[in-house]
Amino acid sequence: MFNHVGLKVKDLDASVHFYSAALGALGYEPGYSDESVVGLGPKDAPGLWLYAHAKLAHSLVHIAFTAGSRAAVDAFYREGLKARGRDNGKPGLRKHYGPTYYAAFLFDPDGNNVEAVCLR
Repeated sequence: MFNHVGLKVKDLDASVHFYSAALGALGYEPGYSDESVVGLGPKDAPGLWLYAHAKLAHSLVHIAFTAGSRAAVDAFYREGLKARGRDNGKPGLRKHYGPTYYAAFLFDPDGNNVEAVCLR
């Protein structure tokens, strides 16, 4: 349904560090960038855009990324924590969402709820 999503972030460098680490496990990488924006996604197809916004008070977005395997969800969580993400739900089955819904949740540097989910 969506072609891309844009998030305003307080500290562009901190956000790029977090998203590059956490989403690297899902095959995403930084692409286009300048002093105020960075696009991340599969090579040459950025789907997540981070826009510098120094006056941002806080953001309360929930965004979920598809992972190809449960191991990728685990790596998303592990690498995201190393990159200063904060725990919002360890990797595991969420049977209340579905019998095979395996996910992990992190808060990014701006407080957004970022999820990786594998439905297998």
